[in-house]
Amino acid sequence: MSAPQESPLGGRAEFRATVAAYDRWARAYPPVSHNPLMRAEAALMRHFLPSVRGRRVLDLACGSGRYASWLSQEGPAHVTSLDSSAVMLNQIAAGARILADMMSLPLAASCMDLVICGLAVGHAPDLDRWHREIARVLAPGGDLLYSDFHPDAARIGLKRTFEDENGRTTVVPHRVHAAQAHKRSLAAAGFKIETLAEARLGIELCEEFPGSDLLYRRWRGLPLVLVVRARK
Repeated sequence: MSAPQESPLGGRAEFRATVAAYDRWARAYPPVSHNPLMRAEAALMRHFLPSVRGRRVLDLACGSGRYASWLSQEGPAHVTSLDSSAVMLNQIAAGARILADMMSLPLAASCMDLVICGLAVGHAPDLDRWHREIARVLAPGGDLLYSDFHPDAARIGLKRTFEDENGRTTVVPHRVHAAQAHKRSLAAAGFKIETLAEARLGIELCEEFPGSDLLYRRWRGLPLVLVVRARK
């Protein structure tokens, strides 16, 4: 694995803070969807997943490999996992691993057939550049499937946080991208949108957990996750 290049658009402080947060989180971050929101997001991503068989797949901002593990079981030509946290990448046993910033992909043009990215685009400081980089590495006719925390969730004050193995809560830097911004940026990068879907409280996200009854009654229908499927 080569060292990641710091994103000049994100600023060194934000980039380093994000990587440091995920390095700390990695020790308590299993390679599975480990909370109700992630499980609802994963169900939508699986539902809209294009064909994987025989294709070259990039798991972008892969974290501990929760997607890479099941993508590798779908018959791909190969799966490449890319992340800026070496501690996260160390949890991935199969396939190629690349330590890099997702804003500057160290990959050849048209080298992938499918790019999948789960809940990481909020770390992109420039949505247009992020989409252009993905479009560059995707072959013609290639597919992009990704998820983002919904801007409506940020509107009511929800933040991206985690609790590490010592019980310490950390707020991870996260940028809010409006749904319209996704649409405009995808079109500018040459993508055709095929799906825009949401995971809504009390509907797609309806798993029971402590306090869920009150949450679902108060915010029923509020979208927490946006899922996008597009084709180059």
